[in-house]
Amino acid sequence: MGIIWENPFLKGRYVLFVRRMIQIAKPDIRRKEIELVTEVLKSGALTQGAYVSKFEENFASFIGTKHGISCSSGTSALTTAVEAAGIGPGDEVITTPFTFIASSNAILYSRAKVVFADIDERTFNIDPVSIVSKITDKTKAVLVVHLYGQPCRMNEIRKICDDNDLLLIEDCAQAHGAEYKGKKVGSIGDVSAFSFYATKNMVTGEGGMIMTDNDAIAEKSRVIINQGQVNRYDHIMVGYNNRMTNIEAAIGLGQFSRLRMMTAKRRENASYLSEKLKGIEWLEVPFTEEGCSHVWHQYTVKVDGALRDSLFDYLNKNGVGARVYYPKPSYMQPAYQELGYKEGLCPVSESVSKRVISLPVHPLLTKADLGKIVEVVKGFR
Repeated sequence: MGIIWENPFLKGRYVLFVRRMIQIAKPDIRRKEIELVTEVLKSGALTQGAYVSKFEENFASFIGTKHGISCSSGTSALTTAVEAAGIGPGDEVITTPFTFIASSNAILYSRAKVVFADIDERTFNIDPVSIVSKITDKTKAVLVVHLYGQPCRMNEIRKICDDNDLLLIEDCAQAHGAEYKGKKVGSIGDVSAFSFYATKNMVTGEGGMIMTDNDAIAEKSRVIINQGQVNRYDHIMVGYNNRMTNIEAAIGLGQFSRLRMMTAKRRENASYLSEKLKGIEWLEVPFTEEGCSHVWHQYTVKVDGALRDSLFDYLNKNGVGARVYYPKPSYMQPAYQELGYKEGLCPVSESVSKRVISLPVHPLLTKADLGKIVEVVKGFR
């Protein structure tokens, strides 16, 4: 959006003033990352090497797991984690449909069956009660997603898995540093996966990491991501080239050094928005579960379904880069409809998907940005 103004001093000349858009996400890249990447470029060791190893060690120590295995993307990390955990044909894996489609695709890549459980309307995360209702004698695992940066109810879900001899897989793509009752997500399940995509709470451009305390899963993961090799030209299985590069790891090391600071800013921004937006009759601010340490990958509010699309248009026309994550459950995507999934499978997910809208909350927002977001939201009605 912009304003066209005729310049009285330049007859016939017009100037276009472009209204600044407050972006929904913006990577915070600083001198540290640039210096580390420059080191890598000067070294000539661009692929896997010392920077990757250091990044894996630092992040695993932070999350609290024995192993960290870096990957080329969050999707490849999750896909590898599922395969390394032994999920395969004939198995069923329970997961949420209210997330990015990569979460359930990771199950399909292993030729297992995706079983969708519904979500808690307040937290947007998978509902433990719904998980229990979906367990069959073919169920092999539960794959949870800590959506928008808020942990799932992990104590309940861990107990369900233990009582039913199920693997617990965590998709932590949006939850770097989030904690449930004092324990970091990514360290509670049998294996987990993080993403460092350019819009995440910490970034490497693309990139991901598998976290686990299980030696066998870690060993198999390292083989899978490296073309199935255990030694050079010694391939024991069909694998992939899912390795992270030193360049990406260098960015990750710089980001990791400021992760706590960036998370604190996200929390500060979220608190400001909730304080200023609470009490608006037609809008519901986010709910945080007791015992959860939210890291606010997204600040997601709920509105009446009849208002959502017009609010989305209004915000973006007025310089606030709002987004909808996610406009439909995964099983309502055409690719899943072809597999036989039907509308009505998870009513809460379907209802929520029509009502959510996310506002900018990233750490580069200024006080002026936050004030404008509140002003524009309040001006909608």
